[in-house]
Amino acid sequence: MTHIPYEIIGEARPSRWLVTCDHAANTVPVEVGGGNLGIAAADMARHIAYDVGAAGLTRHLAERLEAPAILSDFSRLVIDPNRGEDDPTLLMRLYDGTIIPANRHADAAEVERRLNAYHRPYHAAYATLAARRPDTVICAVHSFTPQLNGRPPRPWQVGILHSHLDGRLALPLIARLEATGLCVGDNEPYLGHLDGDAIDRHALQPGRLNVLIEVRNDLIATEAGQIEWADLLAPILQASLADTGL
Repeated sequence: MTHIPYEIIGEARPSRWLVTCDHAANTVPVEVGGGNLGIAAADMARHIAYDVGAAGLTRHLAERLEAPAILSDFSRLVIDPNRGEDDPTLLMRLYDGTIIPANRHADAAEVERRLNAYHRPYHAAYATLAARRPDTVICAVHSFTPQLNGRPPRPWQVGILHSHLDGRLALPLIARLEATGLCVGDNEPYLGHLDGDAIDRHALQPGRLNVLIEVRNDLIATEAGQIEWADLLAPILQASLADTGL
């Protein structure tokens, strides 16, 4: 049976929002190394394999926004759906100190096979959802680890990532989140523009309003935390969208 590399929920929901989760799962399809990348189960449970808590937050947030959502169903270590096809980090061989044995000797043919099996179908489904109405607004949900190996702790509770090409939604969202007293990262812990990534492809190039939200993963590791953050974010997202006047 062919592995379906994504899940769509609430496809018929009426909202102009589309909630996405590029790194929702730590699934390794059986066609890749027999379902095993050769790393420890503890590593597969870490941020290197997927965005911890992001899938649950996506589901609850999409429900509150009455929006459809698309979630990947393959580990970012299989192939990263939030990278362009020519990005050197598309297939990671070493990540935060962990060697990925199943990727170490993957050649161009294996990369192409994984693109065809997982990456391209995910983006085709994403594009179809985004095109369902002309005023789609994309909200991408990610999470980040509180601390990388050998690095200082990250102080932010939430980061809002945005490209220098389009801060129309992100900037009012940052202001509203800061007003709640949260420690908010403006393009932290990562920069918000990456050529060829999912936001570039589905939002910047077509001109859609967009924002990428990174929540620190210890805050959304449980369903209670995911619900709390969905309850917090949904009304602030709606208000920030209204602030744009668009």
